[in-house]
Amino acid sequence: MSKILFAATLLAAVALAEMVHIPIERRSNSARAYRVGSRPTERLRHFNGPDATPIKIHDFMDAQYYGPVEIGTPAQKFEVVYDTGSANLWVPAHNCSLSCWFHPKFASSKSSTYKVNGTVFDIMYGSGPVNGYEGDDTVNLGGKMVTGQTFAQITNASGLGEAFLISQFGGIMGLGFPSISVTHATPVFFNMMAQHANMKKKFAFYLPNTSGNKGTFTMGGIDTNRFTGELKHQALTSETYWETHMDSFMIGNTTLTTGPARIVLDSGTSAITAPTSYVTKIAKLLGATEILPGRYTVSCAAVPTLPKLHVTIGGNVWVLDGADYTDNDEDIECILLIMGLDIPAPAGPLFIMGDVFMRKVYTIFDVENNQLSMAYAKHGNGTKV
Repeated sequence: MSKILFAATLLAAVALAEMVHIPIERRSNSARAYRVGSRPTERLRHFNGPDATPIKIHDFMDAQYYGPVEIGTPAQKFEVVYDTGSANLWVPAHNCSLSCWFHPKFASSKSSTYKVNGTVFDIMYGSGPVNGYEGDDTVNLGGKMVTGQTFAQITNASGLGEAFLISQFGGIMGLGFPSISVTHATPVFFNMMAQHANMKKKFAFYLPNTSGNKGTFTMGGIDTNRFTGELKHQALTSETYWETHMDSFMIGNTTLTTGPARIVLDSGTSAITAPTSYVTKIAKLLGATEILPGRYTVSCAAVPTLPKLHVTIGGNVWVLDGADYTDNDEDIECILLIMGLDIPAPAGPLFIMGDVFMRKVYTIFDVENNQLSMAYAKHGNGTKV
């Protein structure tokens, strides 16, 4: 019996060793970014695959979460957004234009493991191009090495606008499925699973609800200290983006959807997006003021009394308070983080559950079981609705 117990303990230790926790953070917020003159950056999603018509998504870059990744031998460190809404890894190249001026740049000549690939990398954002070329090298993510990883080195990031120049992050690591990879390169996490067979094929996000606090991106398992209650599972409906269905979308006592609606869980989108007609109704119910097309502010004094937002997925209701779906910057202005976005058929209509939802709901992205798992996040005060 003692041998069996010893073996079980050893196996548990091995499994634990295969799980990696990477710190992530957000140093600013969308309200401050807007007040100092930053405007939402237009990012693109190709909801029917990389060759489909791109859809513009407006994001406040200063409100996004980011963390470290190391590339090359010896390692060169970058801060990247871990983005479930895309599938490519990119960082600035050594010869990037002035658009990358304040960010670290990858010097391929200084890496002994770098291999020339030569594939052209090109993404067209709403405000312009982001392009460069691909190469292969070793990637270190939380101490886990991935060899022969194809990644892009950007020579022109002007399509991200001035916001990228002053952003805390200097690249993006896509966590979507290989089917949405722009160049059909295998995403980092999928290569990691292939090269580290003992890792569980899942990752999870704990996003802090206060700017400046540390969050956690966990690969190969989950952090049970970061959520409360029972995990609820929901099957994916597409292996492209992390897409599934929700049953209903309500604000207060007003039901906005009639029947199932398509949603994606997107860590690279700062807000919740919904069809413009729904957001217009929400804004009217909240007494919000339009500041840009589809973008609104509300009275900060009214935030504590705003109606609750109810998102029902697989029969499970997730509830967000007014403070969860607004961004308060020292009571100067409170931005409504539910934004209008019309995605045409057949990809839409579509709702995007971005960081606003994922801060409230600890979300597990499970490749092996082709599902999402969710529970209320356990923040410093252990708040649960």
